[in-house]
Amino acid sequence: MSLKIYLAHPISGLTYDEVIGYYKKISRKLKKIGYEVFHPMTGKSAMRTDIKERFQPIDNKSEIATNHAIISRDTWMVRMCDILYLDLTGTQTISIGCVMELFGAYVLGKYTVVVMEKDNVHRHAFVVEAAGVIFEESKKALDYLKVLKEQTI
Repeated sequence: MSLKIYLAHPISGLTYDEVIGYYKKISRKLKKIGYEVFHPMTGKSAMRTDIKERFQPIDNKSEIATNHAIISRDTWMVRMCDILYLDLTGTQTISIGCVMELFGAYVLGKYTVVVMEKDNVHRHAFVVEAAGVIFEESKKALDYLKVLKEQTI
């Protein structure tokens, strides 16, 4: 059985290389297990990471980087997935995009796996209740996703 997983992770305030590095690393691990992986950077080379500029498109020529294009495509990928994996570890600023992706998955009845520390800035009733399961460490979450994938074959 092929399972599709959508990866969510804060982007604002990180460099392009940091964001791409994170998604490449996690994607490799999950593809090795057998997941089909989606994430918000698939097919994007343009993005806004500066918190002050995040409400504006990068430029008029970047149709894929408009506010509407970003939310439409990310919502489409969440709709296509079976599982949403949200890693919030180490975040210092609330990621509205990640919370929206989590809520979208919850409303659509997707299984949600969240990683965040006990004192994480995202620890809020809405996030906690929308999460199918919460782990404090990404290694434990990835181990769980491996077992979950192996047991659905």
